Amino acid sequence: MLKKSRFLGWLIMFCSFLTGWLWMDYQGALTSPVTDESVYIEIEKGDSFNRITEKLLERKVRIEPLWFRVFAYWNQLAGRLKAGDYEIKKGATAPDILALLVSGKTRQYTITFPEGWSFQQILKTIQSNPYLQKTFNDAEVDGLMNQLGAEHRHPEGQFFPDTYFFEKNTTDLALLKRAYDRMQLILHQEWQQRREDLPLASPYQALILASIIEKETGLPAERPFIAGVFVRRLKKGMRLQTDPTVIYGMGDEYQGDIKSKDLKTATPYNTYVIKGLPPTPIAMPGRDSIYAALHPDLGDSLYFVAKGDGSHVFSASLREHKKAVALYQLNQ
Repeated sequence: MLKKSRFLGWLIMFCSFLTGWLWMDYQGALTSPVTDESVYIEIEKGDSFNRITEKLLERKVRIEPLWFRVFAYWNQLAGRLKAGDYEIKKGATAPDILALLVSGKTRQYTITFPEGWSFQQILKTIQSNPYLQKTFNDAEVDGLMNQLGAEHRHPEGQFFPDTYFFEKNTTDLALLKRAYDRMQLILHQEWQQRREDLPLASPYQALILASIIEKETGLPAERPFIAGVFVRRLKKGMRLQTDPTVIYGMGDEYQGDIKSKDLKTATPYNTYVIKGLPPTPIAMPGRDSIYAALHPDLGDSLYFVAKGDGSHVFSASLREHKKAVALYQLNQ
């Protein structure tokens, strides 16, 4: 009887020790960091919990598979992990990883469309981005604008320049839809606050003018003055005579220099030849250029010439303008 009691005592001690050891091991597995640096993992649709565990181990994440499963199933998390591309931060614990995979907070990528870019530049950037899903090509641009519900089928200038965040495998169409919708929202917000008596019949005409302003100067302070010149010219029936429209109309023929014959060659965009605005925008304008187009300077200048340092000289008369051209362009 004594031996049996002693055995039971030892058994109880052993079970208590084992239980305590397992509990400490379990707690250690949950509270200890399992990454020394950021780790990226992609959970695909249909991945089982066991396959997700294997992927973590393949990427040297130091989870304890047994305790990882116990914690996940005990807390009813195993069936709630979402597909996606994730970044596991340095110092994460096993519960941190499970919380991340349940949250669906996938890794975010970025793409930037700078102010003044053309639609072709946007397309090239999208096509070269490895994280976007490609669903259309250059030949399907008309169809693209139709899918976006755009009133104007020419895509130029209709996408807002900005940095956009997106998840892996976002479609090019979904990304462009965001940029298009943002441009429409900002354009119409600014249109509602426009100055009275502008020679612009619609928000789209404001967008056209804003795109020219965007290409004419990179100095924010000059944009209202550039806008003022163009608005006054439009009111007086004068041609805009702006080089960026000539360049746009030349297309691939432009090789970095405008010749005298180019200024005389008729294209729908050559504002040395046509009166009024060109038929479409020539680039993506930013909000500042849109604002300038709708709030032009109230001065009297009708001309401007580049000084060579990024800024311009503005003149109210042709005589003053010729002097400025001689000084800054002809070095006389």
